[in-house]
This record gives sequence, structure tokens and C-alpha cells, in this order.
Amino acid sequence: MFKSPFFLCLLLSISLIIFGETINIIFGIDALQYNSMSEKLSSQQLNHFFEFQNKWMWVSYLFIPLYIAIKTCVIAVILYIGTYFFSHEELMYKSLWSIVIKAEFVFLLVFIGKFIWFYFFKTSYTLEDIQFFYPLSALNIIGYKGLEPWYIYPFQALNLFELAYWLILAYFIGKETNTNMDNGLKIVTYSYGPALLLWVSTVMFLTLNYS
Repeated sequence: MFKSPFFLCLLLSISLIIFGETINIIFGIDALQYNSMSEKLSSQQLNHFFEFQNKWMWVSYLFIPLYIAIKTCVIAVILYIGTYFFSHEELMYKSLWSIVIKAEFVFLLVFIGKFIWFYFFKTSYTLEDIQFFYPLSALNIIGYKGLEPWYIYPFQALNLFELAYWLILAYFIGKETNTNMDNGLKIVTYSYGPALLLWVSTVMFLTLNYS
């Protein structure tokens, strides 16, 4: 049961909700959001907005497991295609899905890194600081201020957690195919790599057109 991808998906979703809510409560995200929006909206409009947001908060809790399920399923399909072309050992789709979900747990460290940074180091912050901060990413090196909006996501995506994600996928795929991590990394690079590049390019295009 505990190794089932369905259980892992549920556990990951619950963990993301808990980590996210912890960040929201400790750093007063609602208050920061209120102050940020107060320059554009009236007090009455803000009250309506937050009442609506609180009323439908449960929808976001349902969306997270749905998002995780869709994301991991799609990545598992991409890796399945990669193993078909670059592996002599056929893998079950369920095994790949389980591997992807296990690798996704590494991104929980992003919340821990964000908490440590703003709780211990940068104790004076704005809503944008928290939104755009991504631990151990290229964006933190160059900074988001003055950067064109469509460049923010790709610089966020270029981070050490993503590298760790690739290596975890490579390790488990190598293990499942009875080869080694190098072969697993080859499969990840030639399948997940182009898909990630396409996704980042799509986000950049959409941001450019709607910003």
C-alpha cells in the first residue's frame, strides 16, 4: 500500500498543502496580498475578494492532487516513450509513474528553503519577494527586479532542485532497467529534457502575450 503510486500521490498532495499553508500563515501572505492590492482596489472590493477566496479555498485543496496526478502521469508517459526508444528493458507504466512521484518529493525542499530564507535571513519582504523567490535558482542570482516578466519562469526553472529531480529519475530508471544511472540519465535527457524545454517555452510565450 505504502509503495502504491496512488498513496504516494495523495501523500505528496497533502504535504504540499501543509507546507503551502504553513508558509501562508507564518509569513502573513493574506496581509501582504491585501497591502499589494489596496493600491488598485477599494476597501469594499478587497473585502469581497477575500471573502470569495476564503469561501472557495477548498477548491484549491482539490486542485493540488489533480494537478500532481496530471503532471506525474504526463511525465511518466514521456519517460515511457523514452524507455521504448532508449532501453532494451521494457518498463511498466505504473513503475515509471511511481518513480516520477517519488522524484517529485524533492520539490518539497523548495518550501523548506523558502521558509529558512525569509524566517532567518530576509525578515523584511514584500509579496513579490516571496512569490518570485526560488531557492538555489538562477533567478536568485540575477534578481527579478528589472527583469522582463517572461524571463522569470525560465530562470526559476533553472535550479539545483530540478537537477536533483533529473538525477533521482535517472537513478531509479537505471535500477528498473537493470542497467545503471548513466543509461537512466540518457533516457531522462532525451525524453523529459525536450518536454521540459517545450513547457518552459510555452510559459514564456503565454507570459509574453498576456503581460
